[in-house]
Amino acid sequence: MLPVGKKIRELSGLDPQALPDEVLGSSEPVVLRGIAARWPMAQAGRASAQAAAAYLGGFERQGAPPVVALVGPPEIGGRFFYNDDLSDFNFRRENVPLGVALNTLLKYAPDPSPPAIYIGSTTIDTWLPGFRRDNDFGFGGREPLASIWIGNRTRIAAHQDVPDNLACVVAGRRRVTLFPPQQLSNLYIGPLDFNPAGQAISLVDFAAPDYERFPRFEEALRHAQAAELEPGDAVFIPSMWWHHMEALEPFNVLVNYWWRQTPAWMDTPMNALMLALMTVRDLPPEQRLIWEDAFRHYVFAPDQATADHIPQDARRVLAPLDETQARALRARLLQRLNR
Repeated sequence: MLPVGKKIRELSGLDPQALPDEVLGSSEPVVLRGIAARWPMAQAGRASAQAAAAYLGGFERQGAPPVVALVGPPEIGGRFFYNDDLSDFNFRRENVPLGVALNTLLKYAPDPSPPAIYIGSTTIDTWLPGFRRDNDFGFGGREPLASIWIGNRTRIAAHQDVPDNLACVVAGRRRVTLFPPQQLSNLYIGPLDFNPAGQAISLVDFAAPDYERFPRFEEALRHAQAAELEPGDAVFIPSMWWHHMEALEPFNVLVNYWWRQTPAWMDTPMNALMLALMTVRDLPPEQRLIWEDAFRHYVFAPDQATADHIPQDARRVLAPLDETQARALRARLLQRLNR
C-alpha cells in the first residue's frame, strides 16, 4: 500500500436526498460516510456478493444491449494497463449480457488468481431501469449522469475527469487515492490520445512504484489523500483531481454520478488542449510566447479592459457566450478544421 499519510476529509450524517451545495460545488474532495447506507443495493452488498448480484440482476432490462467487459489474464494482477512498449493494452474487450458478467464474477470469486474482469461506465438508466427509484441521491437542480462499475479485484490507474464526480461504493470495498490537479508533472502521465478508457493515465504502478524511473512520484505522494470505502460510503472527487481506484474484494460494485458546473453547450476543455497541441506547441519559441500572452489576455485573465473599447453589440465571441453563439462558433471551427 502506498505511504499516503493524509486522509480525505470526512463528513457524516448528511441527508442523502438533500446533498449540500458546499459539498457538490467544492474544490476539495470529501468522503461522505454512510451516505447510502439505507440503499437496498448497499444493504445487499453488505450481505454478500451473491445478494448484491441477485439484486442487480432483478433490474436488468430485457433485450438490453450487452455491456462492455474488460478482461485480462491473472498475470496483470487486476491492473488494466498498456503492454510493455505502450503499443497496445494488456486486456481485451468483450461484449456480454450483464447477467452473464455477474455470474462470471461470482464463479471466479473463490479463485485466488482469477482473470481480471471490469464492467465500467455502464449507464444505469439504460441497463438497469428502476434501480434509481430506491438507490439515488438528491442533487438539487443538477441532472447528473448515473453509471455503474462492476468488477473483481481491479486497479484503475490514476486519471482525471472534467466533470465533478460523486462515487459511491455499494458492494465490496475500494481504496481511493487522490492527487490535486497541480500534481500533473509528478504523476508521469501517458499518451493523451491512446489510453485504456478514454482518459490519460499515470504510468506509475501504485502497487510497486519504480522511484528510479519515476522519481518525482515521491513529491506527488506528499500531496496525496486516501480513504477506504465500504458499502454505503461515497467520495466526492472535484473536477480534474487525479484519482486511482483499487477494488479490494472479489466482487465490487460502485455507482457514480457525473455533472459539470457549466452549461451543457460548453465543449470539454480537452478539445482546446488537443487543438493547442496541434497549432501552438511546436511553434518557434518566440511565437509561443506571443500566443501565451494572447491566451492570457483573452482566456485565462480577461478583464473589463479586454473588450470595453468595442461596442457591446459588436463584441461577438469576446462577449459572454450563450448556446446560440457557441453553436455558431463550433460550426465555424468545424468548417476551418475540415478545409
